[in-house]
Amino acid sequence: MTPNRRQRQNFMAHCNIKWLDAPRRWGNAFAWGANRSMLYQFYQTMTDLAEPFRALAAAGLRSRPMLGAFGQEPIANSMFAAMSMIAHTRLIAERPDYAIDHVLSGNAEVAVREERIAATPFCDLLRFAKDAGSTIQPRVLLVAPMSGHFATLLRNTVQTLLRDHDVYITDWKNARDIPVEAGRFGFDDYVDHLIHFLEEIGPPVHMIAVCQPCVSALAAVALMAKDDNPATPLSLTLMGGPVDVRVSPTAVNDLANSKDYQWFADNLIDEVPWRYAGRGRRVYPGFLQLSAFMAMNSGRHYDQHRALYQHLAEDEVEEARAIRDFYDEYFAVLDLTAEFYLETIDRVFQRALLAKGELDYRGERVNPGLIRRTAILTVEGERDDICAVGQTAAAHDLCTGLRPHMKRHYLQAGVGHYGVFSGRRWESQIYPQVRSFILDAS
Repeated sequence: MTPNRRQRQNFMAHCNIKWLDAPRRWGNAFAWGANRSMLYQFYQTMTDLAEPFRALAAAGLRSRPMLGAFGQEPIANSMFAAMSMIAHTRLIAERPDYAIDHVLSGNAEVAVREERIAATPFCDLLRFAKDAGSTIQPRVLLVAPMSGHFATLLRNTVQTLLRDHDVYITDWKNARDIPVEAGRFGFDDYVDHLIHFLEEIGPPVHMIAVCQPCVSALAAVALMAKDDNPATPLSLTLMGGPVDVRVSPTAVNDLANSKDYQWFADNLIDEVPWRYAGRGRRVYPGFLQLSAFMAMNSGRHYDQHRALYQHLAEDEVEEARAIRDFYDEYFAVLDLTAEFYLETIDRVFQRALLAKGELDYRGERVNPGLIRRTAILTVEGERDDICAVGQTAAAHDLCTGLRPHMKRHYLQAGVGHYGVFSGRRWESQIYPQVRSFILDAS
């Protein structure tokens, strides 16, 4: 067994047993916290102060039936629309439900239930088990990004994949709720989790990575190929990911390179407040990431909330529900551990180490050229303003050990970043490409 494989196994076996180091960790947390900004605490205080107003607005909504005919007047509709906006527009720090209880698989509608296959302090490996009799379908590990949103952002991706696959997902946990005693979680630990989960699922298995984890997923497959790991996936699908951010840099890439590493460490990292289980843990707060996402398209978000108010005021229930459902998911945010966020900024977005052939994992150089039996599919969106065209396709140039027929690329016209893995074109045009690719690799 190689030292790195032993390191991975030791980490996964003992990631719950870090209590002996608690006194030193807490001491460091107190010393560090004395010199830090109170941004997170300020945000929490403002959230707490706003809560009575939300409660009052919610109470006002419940009083509507008592107003009789007046409750249906235009002025009342406008008033209650405003109350609804106040009561419901807020950030949520708990994972929403996947709410997938059935799916059309083959020619029949089958029941779906969530099963936890494996767990660490930082992530659950979930399986969406189907009551589909004896039908055997390709096993797929869907790797969700850890970029400020919960894995439920891929709900539509899961629902679509379930038609023809046995689907597993990395259900990342909110760092706010993970005790300091659980230890650090950095870029290499993310790679550890992917390898461990593939081993838990067992061969034959396929892997799909969406957005940010494309680099981690490619690194994990390269390491497994080097070790001749039997759980090495038969195929790897990379969807809209920053494999080489030097290609057609976007606003996201420009932002990551507009400041040096220390600026991000000094200005975007804060401590979890003391009321939460992760008290004292250094994190990149989810509310900061959401603010960055919204600032990129502030006009669109303003228009959507204005439209939501108008639909509510005009009692257009279905139109209002569509917008609200989107933002209920969009406003569900999680904190990232400081080490994972900063190492990703450094290794992926600033220095592009994998693309340069300079990425190291626990002292071992990562070489995608060693991948010889895992077919690679890259998927990009023509209008992607987060991972531009060419950034994901760069993976093919790195996988020099693969024969040409084991590499495939698909460019979807007319979609942005989220359209690559969610929505009408994902279901009708992109998914058939992914399904065919996995079937061929099987």
